[in-house]
Amino acid sequence: MAQLRAALVTATALVCAVVPAAVAVAAPTTTVTATGTGTGTGTETGKVVQEGGPLVVPVGDEAPVTTRFTITLPASVTGRVTLGLLVPMPGPSAGDDNLPSATCSVNGGAYQSCGWGWESAEQSDSWNDGYALSLPPTEAARTLTYDLRIATNRWGLIGERAGTLEMKDASGRVVASGPAALDFVPGTPEPYHRAMVHARDKAGVLWQYEATSDPAKPFKARTRIGGGWNAYTAITKLEPTSANGTGNLVARDKAGVLWYYENTLNPARPFKTRVRIGGGWNAYTSITGTRGHLVARDRDGVLWAYERTDLYGNDRAVFKPRVRVGGGWNAYNLVTNLADRVVARDASGVLWSYEHKGNNWYGEEFDAKAPFKPRVRVGGGWNAYTAVTETAEMTKQLTWRGDGIARDRDGRLWLYHATPHAARTQIGWGWNIYTAII
Repeated sequence: MAQLRAALVTATALVCAVVPAAVAVAAPTTTVTATGTGTGTGTETGKVVQEGGPLVVPVGDEAPVTTRFTITLPASVTGRVTLGLLVPMPGPSAGDDNLPSATCSVNGGAYQSCGWGWESAEQSDSWNDGYALSLPPTEAARTLTYDLRIATNRWGLIGERAGTLEMKDASGRVVASGPAALDFVPGTPEPYHRAMVHARDKAGVLWQYEATSDPAKPFKARTRIGGGWNAYTAITKLEPTSANGTGNLVARDKAGVLWYYENTLNPARPFKTRVRIGGGWNAYTSITGTRGHLVARDRDGVLWAYERTDLYGNDRAVFKPRVRVGGGWNAYNLVTNLADRVVARDASGVLWSYEHKGNNWYGEEFDAKAPFKPRVRVGGGWNAYTAVTETAEMTKQLTWRGDGIARDRDGRLWLYHATPHAARTQIGWGWNIYTAII
């Protein structure tokens, strides 16, 4: 096997950030014996072991995990030795930010940063282009142990990445080699992906539920935002609210005034002081946020679109003047947003999906006159639900489009993952204590 480049040996490649302590892996071991050339004459045999086989690395908001490599060297190998891990990773064009953070410990010593370096096929006749991880050098011994801690939130890494472990002596000759693998699997999404569901109780108190991404326990304990929300006859998100405090609301009071609640990026206090948008909103029988914009149906069944003036919240005008989308929307007894699209339920309980024309969630051109593709039938039976709304991600299977939830007449809460057409999953009960789910 060809040599790792000099940057690997000297660890001058990109240095990853040090990550906190991790859970040690304890599992059956697999021993791989490989042949290499030692500092003495002749052919020497070294043993390479990755304890427990491939290291399973959760991707997301997770603590780092640890794998141990044990190297057994022939007595003829002396002096300085280095260990390198060649493993397929996204290329340089993807950016070094796509690499997992890594720290290493040699023979039970203190953890230190490991360096990633690019290894090309020109430098190794038995290796395709990929990144190589340089572990700290040490003095040769009959047995050496290396503990490697890995953590990442880069979802593009998901999948098993089989690589090669090489130990070299001071002259660069391979004295031991063998397989090593990292298996990146979906973990808990970071807070800016995870949903934050809001619900108003009969006393007018607004509560929030942070999603855990664990189907066995989908929410953390609810937290109180504040009272007085019974003043509103309609509340809607403009876009999904997330566990890091993102997402904006609008709310219409009994006098027909619409108010804007901008996010704070602080989940403990998710909204800034409300800002008045304007009066006359009692003309609408339905108000629904969609991708940061707003659509509203008037009493004649005409749907109007209000485009955001600035999706990033820098313009206090909030919306541009309304634009007529079209008539006939009185055929629906519910207009809301579910899994990144507007959905509407007709009198017979059939749900129809109006998907956006644009592909980019933010920054796309919003055609207020014709924002949706032709409607698509989702299915019947949706009269069973008393509340339907979109959410950010509720599972570990990120779609980058969000999910949706629906409450039935018995107070059970159901999850629709990524699309209204998905098979539903029950994620709660007792939600009839709420007069609005947002």
